[in-house]
Amino acid sequence: MPLPHNPIFCAIDTPATARAVELARAVGPAVGGLKLGLEFFMAAGPQGYGAVARAPHPIFLDVKLHDIPNTVAGAVRALQPLRPALLTVHAQGGMEMMRAARAAAEPQTSDTARPLIIGVTMMTSLTAADLERQGIRAQPVDYVRRLTEQAAEAGLDGVVCSAHELETLRADLGADFTLVVPGIRPAGASMGDQKRVMTPQQARALGADILVIGRPITASEDPAAAARAIATELGF
Repeated sequence: MPLPHNPIFCAIDTPATARAVELARAVGPAVGGLKLGLEFFMAAGPQGYGAVARAPHPIFLDVKLHDIPNTVAGAVRALQPLRPALLTVHAQGGMEMMRAARAAAEPQTSDTARPLIIGVTMMTSLTAADLERQGIRAQPVDYVRRLTEQAAEAGLDGVVCSAHELETLRADLGADFTLVVPGIRPAGASMGDQKRVMTPQQARALGADILVIGRPITASEDPAAAARAIATELGF
């Protein structure tokens, strides 16, 4: 499935379907897509997803599947009827799990587009100190690079990474590998619980294909205006 020209995907993190639909309608004209994550999907389920998906935007379903290969493959097939544009699995799940997810994503019918399967590398809320506590003696960029190499070998379409790994990964994987970047914060915005962040312009310049932006838009007094301001800053 081709990516939208506008790289902004608004993260709609709310358990309330009505609020999610309201936000989707408000920010829709200024963004390229919408991201629905665990908070929303666990609360609203497929029915809530369907209500948001009525908006004419691709949906990034960010549920970060992580289990044994057979279970993840089954979950991917179960999610296929929702027709997400992108679907995440944890790259830490290993090669066989990622290969199983990619194989399960193949469309069951000719009129169904395959979702892009995206591997989550290292959460942007983590730092090198967190890796050390887990017994991983590597700098974040090296750890993310290793996981990304495995994701590419497993046939995944791209990875989620922080903006600080963008330049390295783009050089490693080339232009056709999709790089999805959360932790995007416009200049002056609060970092919240994100620790490895960057502005939209900086991340885009370094090669980000998709910029996931949540609270700077959805927590503002006027989400539509906040989304438009970011889009204008990026030239959209």
